[in-house]
Amino acid sequence: MSHLAPTDTTAAALIARGMDSPVVMLNLLRFRAVADYAHAPDLAPGQPISGEAAYDLYRQGIAPLLAASGGAVLFEGAGGAWFIGPEGAGWDHALLVRQASVAAFLAFARNPQAQRLGQHRTAALADSRILPLTPAPRIPEPVLLTS
Repeated sequence: MSHLAPTDTTAAALIARGMDSPVVMLNLLRFRAVADYAHAPDLAPGQPISGEAAYDLYRQGIAPLLAASGGAVLFEGAGGAWFIGPEGAGWDHALLVRQASVAAFLAFARNPQAQRLGQHRTAALADSRILPLTPAPRIPEPVLLTS
């Protein structure tokens, strides 16, 4: 089973977390060999393209909208097989995307232009995961006892 979009339940759970501080979204992506534009044939290029090429179309279009929303890509890199995880499994690509807050992220995601560009993302991906991250509480320094 692939995961390409949030469900009503996962969206409600994200909102319920009440994260008003910056949030970083860990994105794990698995590309299709050939992009599937069956859901958005009007966006399909004239010739078949790879999922990675379709994702590049998404990335190029979404970058200015992300910046305008106050967001930024902190890291982007090629994936591969797990070092610790199921053998024979892995992800093709990973991103860390920062947003000012969940509200800013949701406003960005609701932008009609972002939703239209998101059809390239859907065409590109066989599977994905997005994990919202917030800073962990700082662990206090150990207290050294002296005699």
